[in-house]
Amino acid sequence: MEFIRTEIPDVVICKPQIFGDHRGYFTETYRKDKLEEFLGYKVNFCQDNESKSSYGVLRGMHYQKPPFTQSKLVRVIEGRVLDVAVDMRKGSPHFGKSVAIELNAKDGNQLFVPRGFAHGFIVLSATATFAYKCDNYYAPNYDTGFLYNDESLNIDWQVPENDLLLSEKDKKQPPFSQAEVFDINKNLYD
Repeated sequence: MEFIRTEIPDVVICKPQIFGDHRGYFTETYRKDKLEEFLGYKVNFCQDNESKSSYGVLRGMHYQKPPFTQSKLVRVIEGRVLDVAVDMRKGSPHFGKSVAIELNAKDGNQLFVPRGFAHGFIVLSATATFAYKCDNYYAPNYDTGFLYNDESLNIDWQVPENDLLLSEKDKKQPPFSQAEVFDINKNLYD
């Protein structure tokens, strides 16, 4: 597996090797030792999640507050999505900036989204099956987020506004300026 830092270096693209022939393919989708060696710290995934969505479904922007912050390793099993991570670490040189990467089933690339980031995605294909590992359990009382289309962030979701499908929760999120943020000086991995 190859690891590539994005324009926000803590967000990492994970490129698997895919071995294919007339029978199909084989790929290693996760290696704890290799990821931790690249990151320089431990990540202990404890929960796997999966969703299936249709074109225009936007899920985000979400994150969990301490002590239930989460890192995620996200991938697409079927279809294509635009995956977005936003730095929520006040004091970071990248605070309020985003990384947007297309993930698809064909190339198998994954995105590692560390603690201290909000995360969301939108489906670009007819349908998409999205899977991700989390290094902390879902805690509904600590779940939070901000409005997906906040003008200060200028995220291009690549789907016309009229085609977006959102949950009621995501339609009612606060603007980014009112979102709870993390302190860059606090270790989110304790």
